[in-house]
Amino acid sequence: MVQVTIIDSTGQSHALTGTAGQNVMELAVNHDIPGIVGECGGDLSCGTCHVYVETPWDATLGEVSADETDMLEVVDHLRPASRLCCQLVLSDALDGLTVSTPRDDA
Repeated sequence: MVQVTIIDSTGQSHALTGTAGQNVMELAVNHDIPGIVGECGGDLSCGTCHVYVETPWDATLGEVSADETDMLEVVDHLRPASRLCCQLVLSDALDGLTVSTPRDDA
C-alpha cells in the first residue's frame, strides 16, 4: 500500500491509500477529491488532473514526458512543479507523496 496526501484547492488535506501500479488520478477520482476530474480517464488528452507536486517529491519523479509537457501547456496556473496526476504511477518509492490541486483563484 502506498500513502498519498492530496491537498485540495480549499486547503483540506486528504490522506489516501493506493496500490502500486495505480495512478494518482485514479486514486483521487475514486475518492471524489475536488479539483481532480480525470475527464479523459488517464489518456493524457485533457489536463483535468493537473496538480502541483510538493517538495521534495518534485525532484523524485523524474523527467516529464514530451506528451505530458504538451498537455501541461494548456492548463491554467502552470508552475514548475506542475504535473498531470494520471502520469504519476504509485510505487513503494512514492510512499508519502504529497500533491496539491490549483486554487480556484491562483
